[in-house]
Amino acid sequence: MKKDLSAIYNQSIENPEEFWGEVAKDVFWFKKPTKILNKSKPPFYKWFEDGTTNTCYNALDLHIDNGKGDKTALIYDSPITGDKAKFTYNQLKDKVSKFAGALDNQGVKKGDRVIIYMPMIPEAVIAMLACGRIGAIHSVVFGGFASNELASRIDDSQANLLITASCGFEPGRTVEYRPLVDEALKLAKHKIKKLILFQRKDHEVKLIAPLEISWDEALSNAKDKDCVEMGANDYAYILYTSGTTGVPKGIVRDIGGHIVALKWTMKNIYNIKEDDVWWSASDIGWIVGHSYIVYAPLFKGCTTVLFEGKPVGTPDAGVFWRVISEHKIKSLFTAPTAFRAIKKEDPDGKFFSKYDLSSFESLFLAGERADPDTIKWAENLLNVPVIDHWWQTETSWAISSNCTGIEMQKTKYGSACKAVPGYDVKIIKPDQTIAKPNEMGDIVVKLPLPPGTFPTLWNADKRYEENYMTNYKGYYQTYDAGHIDDDGYIWIMSRTDDIINVAGHRLSTGAIEEVLSEHQSVAECAVIGIKDQLKGQLPVGLIALKAGVTKDNETISEECVQLVRDKVGPVAAFKIAIVVKRLPKTRSGKVLRGTMRKIADKEDYKMPATIDDPAILDEIKESLIENKILNK
Repeated sequence: MKKDLSAIYNQSIENPEEFWGEVAKDVFWFKKPTKILNKSKPPFYKWFEDGTTNTCYNALDLHIDNGKGDKTALIYDSPITGDKAKFTYNQLKDKVSKFAGALDNQGVKKGDRVIIYMPMIPEAVIAMLACGRIGAIHSVVFGGFASNELASRIDDSQANLLITASCGFEPGRTVEYRPLVDEALKLAKHKIKKLILFQRKDHEVKLIAPLEISWDEALSNAKDKDCVEMGANDYAYILYTSGTTGVPKGIVRDIGGHIVALKWTMKNIYNIKEDDVWWSASDIGWIVGHSYIVYAPLFKGCTTVLFEGKPVGTPDAGVFWRVISEHKIKSLFTAPTAFRAIKKEDPDGKFFSKYDLSSFESLFLAGERADPDTIKWAENLLNVPVIDHWWQTETSWAISSNCTGIEMQKTKYGSACKAVPGYDVKIIKPDQTIAKPNEMGDIVVKLPLPPGTFPTLWNADKRYEENYMTNYKGYYQTYDAGHIDDDGYIWIMSRTDDIINVAGHRLSTGAIEEVLSEHQSVAECAVIGIKDQLKGQLPVGLIALKAGVTKDNETISEECVQLVRDKVGPVAAFKIAIVVKRLPKTRSGKVLRGTMRKIADKEDYKMPATIDDPAILDEIKESLIENKILNK
């Protein structure tokens, strides 16, 4: 294959079947595909449809077959508990195949759904890989989500089994999973058949037979299971992401394209080889954790780090440097929020000077826009390339990046670099014409999307087509807006829907509004995402009260904040609910969320021509000043 980035990119766009057919030769197939791309039913494209393979085999067994069984596959490091462990590919395969047998004993079959609601512990990775081994479809739910979020995922996936733990740990507190799971099981209309719970040391909980069984008990009579042969278009997992209606969308990943694309990215985007140690400081509940803690590094055969901690507070702002130094990590992938937190705690990098980072070669940032100040601070401290790149839960791997394993590009601060091979990125203006260089518009990707992206939504083909593929025929709508400059660099400037980005976590303002509306005193509400130096964006609720409410505003605000915390979870970082007289609307009744956000962020805005009463915006501005969101 060609070596320079421009030639490789052009080949991937002009002849995608030849390009990805060649890449696919690097993975293990029980039956090699002869049909690389089926384009007969757009936008439902199928990659490698007649091939058969297995996710777990490519992650573990293949490397053992190639004589790498004694190589370290997974490093577990928990500064919160003090626990550390290393697992070779042989050891990890033994644990995974045994737990696959435990799942089989509980009646889990090929195509069944399994919910995984766990903290960042090795058992979570083992559970994911065990599902892949026997052909079950896992759906990992982030441990920070509240009970109703877990319940909605149980209902939508119709899962047969739930795997959880007794608790998770955060700096200074223990997150008890038992009451969260109990409430979710009460709320869920669909009833699971079995629950497997991992008892964490000194935090054991009581289990209720026969529905519930401990992890150890599940393993006690389990036999090793071999990998089952799976069709390339069978699903590896469902990962739910926020929907604009508040109803979560089940992003599905087809097995064949997932393996092909992610394995390719490790060398070509991140410049990671089999003998390297890679660290993605995220959570398995998010797409970054799926793709770059678990699957891509294990497909590649390198060593991956599973970190149960935070960038600050476990115990200090030097923990990232300690982990990199101790485990000789070559590259780190994390969210800009992490580095903003480190910068806030240790602006002069005093902790950094305590550690030897001679192994460290590059830092990759994604999950939200990386502001130039944070990138420059990290560059000056680390003295390595700091690369902002852009992708989404829907794609599972980078749409744009500096492809360091092919040809290093220069940095343009504020840009997520160039389109990655496989992605034909365009900017489309409101009049449906392609934008010229440097013109703003909606960012779209010409179909078909490359392998490893989402072929549809779980049980929702119509929603997939209407949400993503309808507004711009022949294109995937990313719901990001921006421009492409004269050099082909992509600039992501804002979202075009109501999804906000809180510390790399995509959350729906509509979902938060639904919760606020449940308060007995709230007549109507709007949630906007405002800029925040540390977390990127924070949600702020604006609530108008029902007539005749006598309860004081401060109490109502506190109750609303608690309501969101209970129903969405701490992950929303929802701390501000402001009582206002009324919300600004168009004459047709649409709330002017975008205008309010611009006011809060001190951005220029035009008075909407269809506004019902312009004076309301002045009232909103005064409320934001009173609540110290705006200065006078």
